[in-house]
Amino acid sequence: MSATEREEYARLRKAASVHHRRLRYTATSVLLVLTFLLAPLAVVAAWVDSAVADTDRYVQTVAPIATEPSVQNTVTDRLTKRVVDNVDVAAFTEAVARTLEREGAPPRVVQGADALTGPLKSALDSAVRSIVHRVVTNDRFAEVWEDSNRRAHAAVVKVLTGEGGSAVQAGDDSIDLNIGTVVDNVEQRLVDAGFDQASKIPDVDKTITLFQTDKLDEAQGAMRLLNVLGVWLPVLVLVLAALAVWSGPAHRVALMTTAIGVGVMMIVLLVGLALMRQVYLDSVSTTALPQDTAAAIHDIFLRFLKNTTVTVLVIAVITALAAYLYGPGRGARWIRRAAAGGTGAAGRSMARHGLRTGDTGRLLAAHRKWTTGIAIAGGALALVLWNYPTPGSVALVLGIVVLVLVLLGIVAAASGTAPRGPTSHPPSGKGA
Repeated sequence: MSATEREEYARLRKAASVHHRRLRYTATSVLLVLTFLLAPLAVVAAWVDSAVADTDRYVQTVAPIATEPSVQNTVTDRLTKRVVDNVDVAAFTEAVARTLEREGAPPRVVQGADALTGPLKSALDSAVRSIVHRVVTNDRFAEVWEDSNRRAHAAVVKVLTGEGGSAVQAGDDSIDLNIGTVVDNVEQRLVDAGFDQASKIPDVDKTITLFQTDKLDEAQGAMRLLNVLGVWLPVLVLVLAALAVWSGPAHRVALMTTAIGVGVMMIVLLVGLALMRQVYLDSVSTTALPQDTAAAIHDIFLRFLKNTTVTVLVIAVITALAAYLYGPGRGARWIRRAAAGGTGAAGRSMARHGLRTGDTGRLLAAHRKWTTGIAIAGGALALVLWNYPTPGSVALVLGIVVLVLVLLGIVAAASGTAPRGPTSHPPSGKGA
């Protein structure tokens, strides 16, 4: 080619390169935005799906309600009041007063019979409360609660779809806890103790309102959509994140950006859950449910969602730190040198004491990038396959991966020969 043709070729090649880079930046930006926006929704969808599809998970979610002291106290108060209200103590004392008057009892005695209304009602309340409290706080009640919820696992589905008809029901503008089984148990215990009026507890009163809102239909529609997306939305987010990292001109930077963005969105989700908790408590009338009971029920229902959010946040932080440590930063280089120096010194010490790893060590030293990648990929796969990972399980997997990397470094350094080939430190170029 002539000089003019070479110049034109170079100009066209540069323009094509710039255009290609711009397309990659645009594609990466779009993928990252989609990943960040869908990440919180994916966490919520996965939580809803697990609560609906996994019976054990559902039972784990609702089981603590039966042993929560504030809930037990509320149930005891409600059932006691309903039983005592069905006993007309005033009519009883009036009948006694009329009988005494007919029998010619002194006026002071007749008036004294009327004064028995308060003490009798107080004694009745105390006796009924004691029996109800023993029933509600008994271990057997917790076992019955878990068993009934396990057999009626469709309760969660009914809440989301608004069909009702189980332990947890969705009304026209509320979500209610049906305590019919508890009421029947208490009724029988009270009747056995001599309180015949307990058998007249009306069926209509066997519910406790947990949440009241005029937007329940919209919320149920959103939950049904989340239930459908519960399986595929998290997978979609993972695919989008992987594509964003792959399409980025600098893969390490794209990985760190993805991890930081997802971590920020998890913090936003936690803040949103805290605000929703306050909105929920403000929406519950104290006459319908005491504040401490409402707070306890809310926290029990959402504790696994919060736990999952924190777990994803921890994974995002670890991923961002790992991407940084692999980069060209001064701090990252210092940490890598310190780690390599420590494992190298330990391996050389083993070799000096006759514990040489020979060909195995040399093979590991020559393919250190591959062995490091396999160890990290194995840890990531363990978390993917882990059934409901927690921050504790993430820490355990991280500790195992770090331990494996340290052992690999020691075995590689104990080969008895100096490692050949390029250094294990990553390059510090633009694509690092």
